[in-house]
Amino acid sequence: MIITRTPYRISFVGGGTDLKDYYKVSPGIVLSTSIDKYIYVVIKKQVGIVEHKYRINYSSVEFCNDVDEIKHPIVREALKLFDIDWPLEISTFSDIPGQTGLGSSSAFAVGLVHALFSIKGIMATKHQISSTAAKIEIDILGRKIGKQDHFAAGYGGLNTITFFKDESVKLDPVFHSKKTLALFQSKLMLFYTFLKRDANEVLISQVKNIKRNIKFLDEMKNFVEPFRETINIGKNLNVLGEILNSSWKLKKSLSNNISNKDIDKYYKIARDSGAIGGKVLGAGGGGFLLLFANKKDQNYIRKNLANLYYLRFKFDQGGTRITYYDQTNF
Repeated sequence: MIITRTPYRISFVGGGTDLKDYYKVSPGIVLSTSIDKYIYVVIKKQVGIVEHKYRINYSSVEFCNDVDEIKHPIVREALKLFDIDWPLEISTFSDIPGQTGLGSSSAFAVGLVHALFSIKGIMATKHQISSTAAKIEIDILGRKIGKQDHFAAGYGGLNTITFFKDESVKLDPVFHSKKTLALFQSKLMLFYTFLKRDANEVLISQVKNIKRNIKFLDEMKNFVEPFRETINIGKNLNVLGEILNSSWKLKKSLSNNISNKDIDKYYKIARDSGAIGGKVLGAGGGGFLLLFANKKDQNYIRKNLANLYYLRFKFDQGGTRITYYDQTNF
């Protein structure tokens, strides 16, 4: 049996430029971090005496004897890609619900791919794991999503990630002092809006408007360097909140599906209560609202957003990892 633990992520600036329709024209770049909220993937190779060859446990339970019968698209295509032809049980456990803007489907794909490489006896690199997970979701399943989530979940940590038209990906750590990272983290707040959405559906409208949106995406990409430099220097971190606010305004112009009346209301309440900036995480349309605020204003913000769920979190540094490995019956 193998258990992998893979972190969810927060994307700060540059989101949308990791879409293939953008980086085929101009290199995309994002700045993101993984956080200490995880999805766990458990894979157990069964002995031959089973009623069903494959048992898949997630929000549903599937019993199948042929890989093509599996309804979960990522599981089905991953088992095909890895040529898995023996009795297998796959289960997942998550700290956070799916479709909430923290990159859940990509984190699951990364965790599953990591486990499958391991069960095949392959010591894969983080780049191999992240690239393979992205291939399954984007190239095989044809989802209109970007690649940043796979690499953020795979590598972990606070990084800039650059995407090139030849499909290569470059990941660079954002350098910082321990004090700066702690101060940065202390100014961030996460609120769950209880609004769920399908990122693929939200992003389809953005892709359709990609030619019109290029100029906005270029501007959003230009926020990455000052965001990174501010963290490097470690002074006047409130600039980061101002950048988030400017970037959120641009992001909303990409599609009518990114925000709505409820999100706009919550964001206005937060700003009126002292938040310097923020954004809705992921594709938009719901999920988590990220806010940047000084400590002195945070209690007031929490009070005025009391109908939302406030989620405490910390940055993660490890990326996807194997937490349990038992070679029995492999």
